[in-house]
Amino acid sequence: MNVATDNRLERWLGALLRINDTPQRTAAAFAIGAIIGFSPFLGFHTIIGIAVAFIFGLNRVAVLAGVWLNLPWIVAPYYAGATVLGGWLTGFATPPDFLRQIEVSWDMPTWRLRMEALGQLFRPLLLPFMLGSTLASLPIGLVSYRVSLAFLRARRPPA
Repeated sequence: MNVATDNRLERWLGALLRINDTPQRTAAAFAIGAIIGFSPFLGFHTIIGIAVAFIFGLNRVAVLAGVWLNLPWIVAPYYAGATVLGGWLTGFATPPDFLRQIEVSWDMPTWRLRMEALGQLFRPLLLPFMLGSTLASLPIGLVSYRVSLAFLRARRPPA
C-alpha cells in the first residue's frame, strides 16, 4: 500500500468510527447503545443501534459496545425482572400456576399447538414486558454514560 491509500483508508475508518468525538459524545453514544441493548426489541438491538448511530452521526463502535452490554447470561434475569416491574406498574399479576401452564404448553404434541398455547399464555405479558424493559433501560443508560465518561476522561492523555 502506498501513502495515499493509507491516508484514504485512515480517513474512511475515522469517518466510519467517528474516532475524533469528545469524551462526552462518545460516552453518550455508549449510553444510547446501552439503552437500545436493554430495550424490548429483542433480536433487533444491533440493527437499531447501527441505524441510530448512522442517523445521528454517533460513534458506531461506542453504540455497538453499549448495545452488546446485554450479554446472554444477563438476558433472562433482566427481562424477567423488567416484566415483573412492568406487571407491577400495569397491575398485571401472573396466575399462580403460570409455570405449570408453561410446562403443559411445552408438552403439546406438535410445534404449532405448542406455540399457540405459549402465545395465548404470554400475550397478556406483552405490555408489562414492553413497559418494564423500556423503563429499566433508562437508568442503565444513565449509569453507562457516567461510568464510560469517567473511564474516557481517565484514559485521556494530559493536555
